[in-house]
Amino acid sequence: MSRAQLDKQPHEVAAMFDGVARRYDVTNDVLSMGQDRRWRKRVRRLVAAKPGDRVLDLAAGTGTSSLPFADDGAYVVPCDFSIGMLRQGRSRHDDLPFTAGDAMRLPFADQTFDAVTISFGLRNVHEPAVALEEMLRVTRPGGRLVVCEFSHPTYAPFRTVYVEYLMRALPAVAARVSSNPDSYVYLAESISAWPDQLALAKVIAEVGWGPVTWENLSGGIVALHTATRPTDA
Repeated sequence: MSRAQLDKQPHEVAAMFDGVARRYDVTNDVLSMGQDRRWRKRVRRLVAAKPGDRVLDLAAGTGTSSLPFADDGAYVVPCDFSIGMLRQGRSRHDDLPFTAGDAMRLPFADQTFDAVTISFGLRNVHEPAVALEEMLRVTRPGGRLVVCEFSHPTYAPFRTVYVEYLMRALPAVAARVSSNPDSYVYLAESISAWPDQLALAKVIAEVGWGPVTWENLSGGIVALHTATRPTDA
């Protein structure tokens, strides 16, 4: 559990996301310097949704991350615990079945989905391992998991510069574009306290997912972890 998670309870984190919902997508685009669009494209390829697939998009926010799966012909369920995010999403994409849900107690039956994905949301769950167990439960045997999350840059000198950006520049930039800039102090802290690529892979494997692999994007700023539900699970 990260330092930021220790300081904030789930309802506090949800309220924080309610506060940034209105300008969330714009702020992310600015803070990532447009790289978030490239990250989403890679998630789309790894999920590899086909017509008729059922995809659960956790921490979907306003639904921006869900649209590519719908475009691929899948039935995608955007799920989030922030009511503010869901309201924004419904106002923009009223054709998507936005669903309120806690990642640690998902409101879906066992083995419902062919693929489950979560982008930049696992870090905000109070108990990530419990959420990963729930994702396993609602995924059919042989189904896919794709976790896209901030991680640890692999080049040490760059890692030092990156941490300085997170802790100092990011909140300052967010103050100019976000509807709730104070929340980006939490964002910076939660990123810096999050486990590295190998440590997260071990957590995913320990709850029962099949062989876990990962790839680094943007020098390790972001890592994509993938796994499958064993067919005998």
